[in-house]
Amino acid sequence: MNNAVAGFSKLSKKEKINWIANEYFSTPEEALNIIRNYWNSDEKLQQLHDEFIENTISNLYIPLGVAPNFLINGKYKTIPMAIEESSVVAAASKAAKFWSTRGGFKTTIINTEKIGQVHFTFNGDAEKLQSFFQVIKPKFFSETQSITKNMQQRGGGILDIQLKDKRNLLENYFQLHATFETKDSMGANFINSCLEQFASTLKEEFHNAQLFSADDKLEVIMSILSNYVPHCLVRAEVSCPIEDLSEKHITNPHEFAERFVQAVQIAEIEPFRAVTHNKGIMNGVDAVVLATGNDFRAIEAGVHAYASRNGQYSSLSHAKIENGIFSFWMEIPLALGTVGGLTSLHPLVKLCLEILQKPSATELMEITAVAGLAQNFAALRSLTTTGIQEGHMKMHLNNIINQFEATDEERHLIKTHFKKTAVSHSAVVEFIENLRK
Repeated sequence: MNNAVAGFSKLSKKEKINWIANEYFSTPEEALNIIRNYWNSDEKLQQLHDEFIENTISNLYIPLGVAPNFLINGKYKTIPMAIEESSVVAAASKAAKFWSTRGGFKTTIINTEKIGQVHFTFNGDAEKLQSFFQVIKPKFFSETQSITKNMQQRGGGILDIQLKDKRNLLENYFQLHATFETKDSMGANFINSCLEQFASTLKEEFHNAQLFSADDKLEVIMSILSNYVPHCLVRAEVSCPIEDLSEKHITNPHEFAERFVQAVQIAEIEPFRAVTHNKGIMNGVDAVVLATGNDFRAIEAGVHAYASRNGQYSSLSHAKIENGIFSFWMEIPLALGTVGGLTSLHPLVKLCLEILQKPSATELMEITAVAGLAQNFAALRSLTTTGIQEGHMKMHLNNIINQFEATDEERHLIKTHFKKTAVSHSAVVEFIENLRK
């Protein structure tokens, strides 16, 4: 178990899983059975999944649920959500139903600009470099024509390229900072291809330029898109008269609205709270991003950078009471796609996009932001009324029951008991142990 393995990537799938089972498990056959049990019985479909990544041994299932009754800009949507955490889909559904009778969710696309950069060093006269850049800038566009042609036909392409002097941060450091419109694709491959051509053009033109002396040095370090997209923004919001907030757990809507706004304000100024507050938002966002075959790691990185853009990590959402109206809203950066990547390969991803009625990239941005805002509203409503654990632990009860492999009779008795009793892991364990005595 303490030896390196040579040529693992060249082994067949069978050889790989046999090596894993024999190397790391005292009961290899049991491990092999678990791995095989999660293979798809359709060999062609399993091969498709095998080829998504490298060294595939099996599939890790994440539940795919749906949250219905989302009224978004006057149209009802059922939102698919892929997530393993209890109560997220239920909370989103509850928030959707709540706001469906209070005007629903409104969304606005603020911008769809994406960013890529060529990072390079230059040791020489910065004014000469700036003059050189202005002369060769048109060539960055002309020499990427073969790459941008199809994107331009869809209304996208390169928006602008700027030379940025970053020597105040790092010695001799400069950037080509480019902005892009990628329409319905997330655009990572398109952007990176453009950037690599920019880098090639930059080096070639510098080499041929008469402007620089032999002592002037330019070296390209790397060319890569940025997952921080502060100008690829969508706004989601809800609002209603304070009196309309009244429901079962909100008997005093004015008091509720004030507590809710205060809870948001705490997340705006207290980073320890803001992280958990925004994690709740991302429960909704990531679940939709994952269900639609997009890159949730990129979204997470960009969103949290955005939450820190003013120098301190803060809440993504905001709330206010003004002239008797309660308002709750969020602006969030989301670089999403509905064509390319897994969106055209993964059968369940395609199904999820069908459920969403084949949205454009901007429509998916709107839907995803709404899911995040709904999840945040549901969490804050619980926190400021009954507390978060009551609903969450009721949903978590199934996981505890399954952990102890309860029989159907035990399951019925446990659920009946905890209808009127607070759920905690220790309380459920104690009840099961007493039951089995």
